[in-house]
Amino acid sequence: MLENPIINSPALEELKEHYSRILTLLGEDKDREGLIKTPERVAKAMLTLTHGYEMDPQAVLNSAKFKEEYSQMVIVRDIDFFSLCEHHMLPFYGKAHVAYIPNGYITGLSKIARVVDIYSHRLQVQERMTSQIKQCIQDTLNPLGVMVVVEAHHMCMQMRGVEKQNSITTTSDFTGAFNQAKTREEFMNLIHR
Repeated sequence: MLENPIINSPALEELKEHYSRILTLLGEDKDREGLIKTPERVAKAMLTLTHGYEMDPQAVLNSAKFKEEYSQMVIVRDIDFFSLCEHHMLPFYGKAHVAYIPNGYITGLSKIARVVDIYSHRLQVQERMTSQIKQCIQDTLNPLGVMVVVEAHHMCMQMRGVEKQNSITTTSDFTGAFNQAKTREEFMNLIHR
């Protein structure tokens, strides 16, 4: 059986202590029945939500990199993701759409989704995450172009501040062949069918 990296994380005990202190600072009784295990649960949750720091997205792409002469657009759309806003540590979540035009190499389709997971499992801003996904694919596969569109709901806008429940934030970034408006338009039409 594989070791659970969260349970064996050297940070787990220290995080538990900090979350116990936070409960006290909020005016709660940390020894109340419903809260006894809360510091440990929250510590494990935070380690899970930020495990992307421990992973190498380029290694993931390279683990399934294949020589192939296909040179048309490859799209993986509607990739669900969850992340934490680095400003308030509240969730933002949505879908990422990723396209690339191969230049002699392709990668396993699931690896594109894993790259999204790796960057989303960090404290993030949507704009940076969009660019990181694009740049990782560009640097690793050296395709003719990459385009990434991310659509997300931000709990920091829905639960606090302006409290706008139905707002969606869309970001995009692109390289190479996607600098041409026609290629971008083709991608956008395909993801919004």
